[in-house]
Amino acid sequence: MNLSLRESMLREVLKGSIRTVLRYLLVAMFSLSPMLSWAETKALDIYSQEQLIELIRTKQYLTRVTGDDCQLVQDIEARAEVLKLPLYQYLWAEMLNYGICVKANPPRGISLLRNSAEQGSAEAMVRIAEYYHNGQFVIQDKERAIHYVLPAAANGDLPARLMLVRLFGEGYGSPRDYEMAYHWLYNDVFSDEATKKKALELLKVLEQKMPPSAIARAKQEHLRSRK
Repeated sequence: MNLSLRESMLREVLKGSIRTVLRYLLVAMFSLSPMLSWAETKALDIYSQEQLIELIRTKQYLTRVTGDDCQLVQDIEARAEVLKLPLYQYLWAEMLNYGICVKANPPRGISLLRNSAEQGSAEAMVRIAEYYHNGQFVIQDKERAIHYVLPAAANGDLPARLMLVRLFGEGYGSPRDYEMAYHWLYNDVFSDEATKKKALELLKVLEQKMPPSAIARAKQEHLRSRK
């Protein structure tokens, strides 16, 4: 076989090899493209503070985490444990309390809720108060529930005020504080009729424990001191 013929055959072999490699590359690219597209559409951003407040207020925070296929667990944990952001401490605490996307650990969850409350989170104060009111995860202690919910109520949190009046109506706490709690809730502003109706029902219960003069003072727009 002469040299030119061998060179020609070698070129053909190399051309075939290149075509084979290109064919494999094209197959691999088309195979990967659906996966890349899926990853792009499934990428999630961490919740903003506004989103998280809304999720907590509507009791949808755990449903949202599971609905997002637990993809944000590490981000949530980092914001709660490292950055110590109060709302993320709340969310991470509840995930630990109920074993959502992680192994259940109520002792750590309640501890994180307390940390969030200590940083001023009204949502955490109300949540801990609910646990003490119902005796869930902790020994039932409605007086301690008042201890947690009172600061949030004083700062204008409506769920806290509703719960405080409920606890007072059940006979817990100091009667000296009934007038103040009544005044807060009676003069609050409600964004929906259902919440306003609930507030009126709770106030009617509390009225049974208050003298008419105290009720009259509490209904005034500005609470005046007793004479």
